[in-house]
Amino acid sequence: MPVTPEEHLSGFVVAIDGPSGSGKSSVSKQVARRLGYGFLDTGAMYRALTWWSLHEGVDLTDADAVTAAAQRFPLLIGTDPDASVVEVDGIDVSAAIRETRISTNVSAVAAIIPVREILRLLQRRLISEAGRARGGVVAEGRDITTVVAPDAPVRILLTASEEARLARRSKELHGAADADAVAATRSQIVDRDRADSAVSEFTVAADGVTTIDTSHLDFEGSVEAVLSVVEGARA
Repeated sequence: MPVTPEEHLSGFVVAIDGPSGSGKSSVSKQVARRLGYGFLDTGAMYRALTWWSLHEGVDLTDADAVTAAAQRFPLLIGTDPDASVVEVDGIDVSAAIRETRISTNVSAVAAIIPVREILRLLQRRLISEAGRARGGVVAEGRDITTVVAPDAPVRILLTASEEARLARRSKELHGAADADAVAATRSQIVDRDRADSAVSEFTVAADGVTTIDTSHLDFEGSVEAVLSVVEGARA
């Protein structure tokens, strides 16, 4: 359910949601570069909190314990699209949060409603800070268009067919998109999307959100499609 924003966001905000493998992270980062805007990967924030919780020995099935970890979460996340470092308690976890153990546990953390509210408020603050610093920001995730930044002037749902998403993520993770690689990737894509869809809707565009299907678009075509929507809104 959309949340009424507490205060107006600073800068020109481009909010992009989408399922795993839709291309939203790489496309959003390139769009930010092209526009000279900041970039915020909100999924990395959930991954970093998962890493922190495991690092601290928190039981991920204990919602209260994970919420307490989120309240003391010592996160530093960069909003420069060319230097999007993620640090937790002074430790660079940019690579660690992409490991399989994080991918298989992040949905459990993201499903905790009080945790989502803590991160929502932090995300809005980071979006405004980046917007003030660079004139605009591209924020991507699962619920940016509906919950985190429903007041963004540009809201886009970037999607793709399951077949296309599995092939892309298989190439990213395994360097191939053959049957074995796709099978090995399926649980990280399909199962995680199914789990995450219980707390956020990122498969169907909400009112006022533009859908861009990248199934048959290459990377540059996807970037241009997003930029076209942004340019239309700015005009």
